[in-house]
Amino acid sequence: MPRPTRRALFATLGAVTAVLAPGALRAQGSTAETRAGGIVITQPWSRAAMRGGSGAAFLTLRNTGTAADRLLGASTPAAGRVELHSMVRDGDVMRMREQPAIDLPPGQEVVLRPGGLHVMLLGLTQPLDRGATLPLTLRFERAGEVTVQVAVQAAGAAGMPAMGGAHGHAH
Repeated sequence: MPRPTRRALFATLGAVTAVLAPGALRAQGSTAETRAGGIVITQPWSRAAMRGGSGAAFLTLRNTGTAADRLLGASTPAAGRVELHSMVRDGDVMRMREQPAIDLPPGQEVVLRPGGLHVMLLGLTQPLDRGATLPLTLRFERAGEVTVQVAVQAAGAAGMPAMGGAHGHAH
């Protein structure tokens, strides 16, 4: 059997990487955790969105410490402005409201998800393309700042692939 050429080996390696990389990104985004003091951040994700528009980031925050903390804000180079938002029912209509902070009681988990609390990304400076990641710096009252990598899912995604069939509301 003839020995494969270097070019053939690199072509094969490239094909394998192209097939495995998207799945690896999703798996990492769904299981990786980042810590800031007593705060554990997991499952940071977003939906695909167009440049110039708005998007949202979702994640789970777990306060493993003994003192309360608060998420005070966030920033990313991918958006002109970032705000903390909640969804509230106003009669028969769901409305977004800016939040000054998100409370993180000790020993509790707070899930930011579609149709609830979320990080709003306004004036996107770049498109959020499915399969990409974007850096999101979270600012906590006690734990300080930490940057997480947000995995961009399909435009209509309800969550990270590992999260199953939970359905949320589109922005």
